Amino acid sequence: MKRFTRLQLVLASALLVVGSGVVLKADNHIPKGYNTPIPVDVLTPDSVQTRIGTFNYFDGFPDDETMLKARRQVDLGRGVQTFLNFMPAASLEMLYVGHRDGYGMKPNQDIGIFDDLMSSTSLWLTGNTDTVYASAFMDLSDGPMVVEVPAGTGPGTVNDAFFRFVVDMGGPGPDKGKGGKYLILGPGQEAPASTEGYFVAKTPSKINWLILRGFLDQEGKTDTAKNAFKNSLKVYPYAKKDNPPANTFKNLTDWSVNTIHANNFKFYEELDEVIQREPTEMFSPELLGMASAIGIQKGKPFQPSEEQKKLLTEAVQIGNAAARSILFAPVDPRYYLYPEKAGYWQTGFPGGSHEWLVNGGNGGRDMDGRTLFFYLATVNTPAMALELPGVGSQYAFSSRDGDGEYLDGSKTYKLTIPANAPAKDFFSFVVYDPQTRSMLQSEEMPYPSKNNKRNKDMVKNADGSIDLYFGPEAPAGQEQNWIKTVPGKGWFGIFRLYGPLDPWFKRTWKLGSIEKV
Repeated sequence: MKRFTRLQLVLASALLVVGSGVVLKADNHIPKGYNTPIPVDVLTPDSVQTRIGTFNYFDGFPDDETMLKARRQVDLGRGVQTFLNFMPAASLEMLYVGHRDGYGMKPNQDIGIFDDLMSSTSLWLTGNTDTVYASAFMDLSDGPMVVEVPAGTGPGTVNDAFFRFVVDMGGPGPDKGKGGKYLILGPGQEAPASTEGYFVAKTPSKINWLILRGFLDQEGKTDTAKNAFKNSLKVYPYAKKDNPPANTFKNLTDWSVNTIHANNFKFYEELDEVIQREPTEMFSPELLGMASAIGIQKGKPFQPSEEQKKLLTEAVQIGNAAARSILFAPVDPRYYLYPEKAGYWQTGFPGGSHEWLVNGGNGGRDMDGRTLFFYLATVNTPAMALELPGVGSQYAFSSRDGDGEYLDGSKTYKLTIPANAPAKDFFSFVVYDPQTRSMLQSEEMPYPSKNNKRNKDMVKNADGSIDLYFGPEAPAGQEQNWIKTVPGKGWFGIFRLYGPLDPWFKRTWKLGSIEKV
């Protein structure tokens, strides 16, 4: 039998490695305890310096302190990612809880209407003062639901318990603003043999949010919209279609109710409610695995130890800081409407996808984009992301002045709205609180906004443009064009176009910066 020398074995091993397409680095050698060259990048040193401390090993075996440090870092990271990735679920859950416990509304029965518009008393993520909201929750646990939408309804939407789009209604929906019946099928529910006369949509969750908008009339009043909802909007079980039970309508204006998810440990308890109630199939295994890793799992009580609770409390603090940084200081230029961050005007749908898909999904999902949107807002629909001239709505928001400084409620600013704002219906500007992302509160101005349909007394410039002023006091002679801000607080603003037109999409009509006066 032929015997090979050690040198021959080494040369043969090297040839095998080269033949397999892997090239060993010149400084590779045969470490102690091995018979062949071992790539350096495979080995773990006995001591490694990291930002969280020194990791120590015996031949790749981590010591107890290293295991604890690494495990804690992974658990902390999973807590942060659970906060960022499950934010849509917790956000919709708190809308549901706010309706159920705050407003005292029952799903499938009660419909809330902001008869006198939403004021700053309501804690709703970037709700507006400009459309008449009709809001209701549906629980499809016992079967499909029917929604009858009146003619003339503006943009309306149903979202599932993870704030995913289910179906549009009203102007952007299949009824095209003419009104109609929608049949909403829940998890595992089949459509009836005949669906004639219905627009059919399917949702993966039991709890779903119905939000409709009605427009102000030509005098800027709510009567037409709220009466249409009260007379013709219906929500009832399909099983009772032959004799639908009457809905109860409740005026939600000026209620002090919170609908915003927590930014502390309570967030995980809100999420646990969703995971316990909804079908497992509603979430991907990867997402559920993330939640399970921190103790949130369907069918099991969420009972973290004091040490785990402390860790998750830190995780949500990091997640909250990350979400606020993504929202108010994004670095990706796609998050801004105009080149070079002009005016610091941002969009909630970078890339133009209501699912935040990158390059049609080839680049996966823009996780930061989704976080930005759901930390800021509610209602997820393609009608807010796609270019649909004359239909739906478009938004731009800014938290900085022309010098890039955060907007300060103690200072006075001016924004010029150029003439011929490209809106078939109307435009508005609403001021918000960066803490709550709800409307900025002040006793003097419960509706911190201007709307060119409602506020017809706004003074126009000779060229048709309108100067809006923001500050603790109105500049002399500008009271009609002024929105109050609060010293000691920051603020940001959202410019909305209802029925946006081509000049907006083509960027031939642009907003300037919010400038200090």
